[in-house]
Amino acid sequence: MILSAVQHELGSRERIVAAARHLFATQGFHQTPMSELAVAAGVSVGQIYRLFTGKNAVIQAIVMEDATAKMAELQTMNDSVKFEGLSIEEGFVELARRALSKGDEALSFEIMAEAHRNTDVADTIADLCRGFRQMIRELACVANPDLEENELEGAEELILAFMFGLGHRTLSRPRLSEDQTARLTGRMILAAVRAL
Repeated sequence: MILSAVQHELGSRERIVAAARHLFATQGFHQTPMSELAVAAGVSVGQIYRLFTGKNAVIQAIVMEDATAKMAELQTMNDSVKFEGLSIEEGFVELARRALSKGDEALSFEIMAEAHRNTDVADTIADLCRGFRQMIRELACVANPDLEENELEGAEELILAFMFGLGHRTLSRPRLSEDQTARLTGRMILAAVRAL
C-alpha cells in the first residue's frame, strides 16, 4: 500500500511537471493558474501543493530535470574528449550541437524571465551552472593547458555565452543549418580558447 502511494505521488509529480512545461511555454508562467495546471496534469490543486510549495517550485523542478539531463550529456562528452579519443574540436562541435538542440525556446525564455524576478529560481539556475562551469573549464584546459586562472574564467564565460546564444538562435532567423553552425562554432570556440 505504501509503495503504491509513493508511485502515485511520483506519477503525479511527473504529470504536473510535464503539464507545466507545456502550459508555461504556450501561455506563460504568470498566465497559467494553478487550477488550469491541475486540470492539465489530472490532479487536484491540493495535490500540486502537497508536492510543490508553489509555481516557483514547479519551475525549479523543470530546471532541475533539464539540468540533470544536460549534465549527464556533458559528462559523457567530456569523458569522450578526455579518455576516448574524441578530438577537442569535435568536443566543442558536439557542445555547440547540443546547445542548438535545446528544445523549447519559449519555455526557456519563461524560465530566464522568472529567474530575473525570483531569487529562488535564479539561485537554482546559478547552482546548476556551477557544474556546467566545471565541465566547461575541463574542456578549456584540454584545448589550452597553459591558461591562467583569469583566462579560464574568461573561457568559461565565452563558452557559456555561445551555449546560451545558440540555444535561442531561431529568433534571429539563421541562414546556416544547425550542422554548419555547430561545426563553425566549435572551430571558433577552439580558436578563441587557444588564442588566449
